[in-house]
Amino acid sequence: MLTLTYEYKAIPTDEQVEKIEHTLNVCRQVWNFALRERKDWLNSRKCPVNSCSIISEYIISADQPYPNYYEQANALTRAKNEFPELGTVHSQVLQQVLRKLETAFVDMKRKGMGFPRFKNRYRMRSFVYPQLGKGEVLKGNQIKLPQLGWVEYVKSREIPDSFKVKQVRVVRKASGYFLMFTLECNVDVPNPVAFGNPRGIDLGLDKFAATSDGELIERPRFLQTLHCQLKLLQRRLKKKQKGSNNRHKLNRKIARLHQRISDTRKDWHFKLAHKLCDDAGMIFVEDIDFRVWAKGMFCKHTLDAGFGRFVSILQWVCWKRGVYFAKVDKDYTSQVCPQCDAHTGKKELKDRIHSCPECGYTTHRDVAAAQVIRNRGVNALGRSVEQIACGDGLTGTGNSLVKSQRSRKKSGERRL
Repeated sequence: MLTLTYEYKAIPTDEQVEKIEHTLNVCRQVWNFALRERKDWLNSRKCPVNSCSIISEYIISADQPYPNYYEQANALTRAKNEFPELGTVHSQVLQQVLRKLETAFVDMKRKGMGFPRFKNRYRMRSFVYPQLGKGEVLKGNQIKLPQLGWVEYVKSREIPDSFKVKQVRVVRKASGYFLMFTLECNVDVPNPVAFGNPRGIDLGLDKFAATSDGELIERPRFLQTLHCQLKLLQRRLKKKQKGSNNRHKLNRKIARLHQRISDTRKDWHFKLAHKLCDDAGMIFVEDIDFRVWAKGMFCKHTLDAGFGRFVSILQWVCWKRGVYFAKVDKDYTSQVCPQCDAHTGKKELKDRIHSCPECGYTTHRDVAAAQVIRNRGVNALGRSVEQIACGDGLTGTGNSLVKSQRSRKKSGERRL
């Protein structure tokens, strides 16, 4: 099963805008009530049974079950009799809000994410229709949505043949409303096969990227170009009274400016990804956790460049164009000579030239690192994980520099 997501700019009427805002408001109320119910249940069980909490909490009976998705979905059905406003919104839309809340609580343990937050009228920005019903759904540049009717949108690209629209998410952004089409096709597409010209890519802050072919790509300053204007608007926001209309208008201006920066960065990432896929059969990048970069000294520049998002976009473009994509070990790529695999020592940030004392190979530092990444990716193809970890005496793997595969326990013992 192949799944794609296409985004289109919606052109709703005034009546449809009013219904969308009403739906978002009801979804926000359901989210906040369900989250409050879960927090009260958890807080009522924090203290021991023979003592009281310092903070006042609701007293919930011991046999009261945990309000998971199924319990809250059943309670939502009964609540429609008491609160008629809930019946004005499609039932599956409200159920998807509860599913999203359930996923947020699961991700706390599974992914280590933070506790779900309450949402105000600015934070609840989207809702989803999981089913579009039977009959004709698409007609020209219009789509039929439950309770909204036929919604017109900017048909910037055609929907591929054999694909069907399974669900639609309505998103409110600073520049208007958007429709996210989830398209499905009953076909299995194999992953690209490694062939053709290999290309290694090294990402950095001095140059956004350097390829193993010797190309250096400058890093655009997406935020810096509009930073003065953004700083001026945020300075004005500080003097506005909270809850006032002027503060709301200024917040919208700031949001549109942020969206302009984000859209510019995303467009440049896609264009660069397609350019790197030209004349390349294989692309290799470093396996880096860019969240660590975002917490360092150059966190602002790292977030402005958007390295993590670029790698995700590059992986998608490679799959779409049939280019093999893989990640390789990131350790010591700037300390290994791509020609003779010699250790050249740790370089300072000011050292931008790679010069090998063994073979005399000289090139740009980032280009040499990209060539090491390319060598590691090519050598890893067709070999087992054990051979890759051992290095297998291959050029560019850096066998003498790779750290031990063993990790230490807290007690000091070692384990595989």
